[in-house]
Amino acid sequence: MNGLTAPPCCPPLTRREARREERREAILDVATQSFLEHGYAGTTMSGIAAALGGSKGTLWNYYASKELLFSDVLERATREFREQLSLALNPDEPVEVALHSFCSRYLERLTLPEGIALHRLVMGEVVRFPEVGRIFYERAPLGVQRLLSEFLDQAMERGDLRRADPFDAAQFLTALCMARSHVKMLAGVIPVLEASQAEADARAALEVFLRAYA
Repeated sequence: MNGLTAPPCCPPLTRREARREERREAILDVATQSFLEHGYAGTTMSGIAAALGGSKGTLWNYYASKELLFSDVLERATREFREQLSLALNPDEPVEVALHSFCSRYLERLTLPEGIALHRLVMGEVVRFPEVGRIFYERAPLGVQRLLSEFLDQAMERGDLRRADPFDAAQFLTALCMARSHVKMLAGVIPVLEASQAEADARAALEVFLRAYA
């Protein structure tokens, strides 16, 4: 192989590690359902342990607090989302094409029933539990805006976009994506977002953005 040594692969999980990981996933499944149905205040570690059929002590071996559990629930919920958006932001495509793909996928995920439910959960609990808002902001909006900011910075370096603060630009584009239908869905004015309307929202957001930065 031309004298090259293949990089070592990650060792497979032991049976014990695999069981522990399966248990953690089960905890996150139950916790996600509880947070969405009962809110942050209405979810208790005791209730989650009971739903899992184990002891509270066992649950605490995985998560020392409800705050840490909520953080992991959000991390799991947003990890795949960020990965999908990263693929959409392909630097080898024309900037307009990549940004349109980003806007479409961003809106699609935000307006899923679970996305709307999560947003309502956070907005309803943040006054009593400020940590809920902080965790949500760091895991969801901030993570996405940082990802988008890196892409915009590179596009500005290439001269594809006007040079400006890329993080500000990322905040503006994500806000434009949410400006029309997302607010109505949060308020219950419209129950679902039709594909044609989602496409119209994505194109409108990108058009306004490019007027400022192209």
